Amino acid sequence: GAPPSCGAAMAAGQVVAAGSAEHFQQLLQHKERALVVVHFWAPWAPQCTQMNEVMATLAKEHTQVTFVQLEAEAVPEVSEKYEISSVPTFLFFKNSQQVDRLDGAHAPELTKKVQRHASSSSVSAGSNDSAKEDLNVRLKKLINAAPCMLFMKGSPKEPRCGFSKQMVEILNRHGISFSSFDIFSDEEVRQGLKTYSNWPTYPQLYVAGELIGGLDIIKELEASGELDTVCPKAQKLEDRLKSLINKAPVMLFMKGNKQTAKCGFSKQIVEIINNTGVDYETFDILEDEEVRQGLKTYSNWPTYPQLYVKGELVGGLDIVKELKESGELLPVLKGEN
Repeated sequence: GAPPSCGAAMAAGQVVAAGSAEHFQQLLQHKERALVVVHFWAPWAPQCTQMNEVMATLAKEHTQVTFVQLEAEAVPEVSEKYEISSVPTFLFFKNSQQVDRLDGAHAPELTKKVQRHASSSSVSAGSNDSAKEDLNVRLKKLINAAPCMLFMKGSPKEPRCGFSKQMVEILNRHGISFSSFDIFSDEEVRQGLKTYSNWPTYPQLYVAGELIGGLDIIKELEASGELDTVCPKAQKLEDRLKSLINKAPVMLFMKGNKQTAKCGFSKQIVEIINNTGVDYETFDILEDEEVRQGLKTYSNWPTYPQLYVKGELVGGLDIVKELKESGELLPVLKGEN
């Protein structure tokens, strides 16, 4: 059947094609509190054709939901407004507000989201407030997950938008140590953070839990030379690892501590070292993700526990067991070898 013209009345159980930005707006406002699912698609992409079929099936099952197809390149002002960078992308609206998003051709995921949002249309305001509170707690934790946190599209290795890519390049160029969060991986965070920080776009950079800003602000800070004073430097991690490794003549990086080892290997290595009577200090890598990841690269040793004597890596549990069996462990720990 031919798609209905703009003025045609909407039939339940059918997918509607939005031919213009105005028509799209009308569709969003068409039903109060009802769910509107919009498929941003392109005729040249086979996975879009496939998802259109999935939508047609869903439309028959969920007659109270409005399903809309919008050709992304034909209505660019809508695609730009909602940051559609690839097809297929699905947006979910209630009361003209975007409530969810799905990037890519995931039929099971689309079905799940439609079911969830279609059934939650009548949620009372009370439960919504507690959900908001939980989200804010989560956002606060994420923002403070590292001294320097970047919320971006994609990952530093694979940025999924030009602005995120530029941001990563600037931070790397200045040797700034940062952790990142892919907002595509979590629609709740993506929408919630905009409100939480009152900043509508991504990427967003936070230092010590405070929003610094987006790409333009970072570019300004770089131009004025202030960026290096604002953000913690990456070589600090290397310096930190060096000083940790040299904190005591014998240093053990482990899961947990001397009193409570939090993995079998750490427990065994602690028992072996305790039996030598040599004094040593421990560092709990579970408490510090930056050290945990950084030390693997720094010492080129992928697992824990790791034992260092006088700043040099001795090795992990297997090597310590071998040294114990050959009688060399005590001299090694005393730094006599």
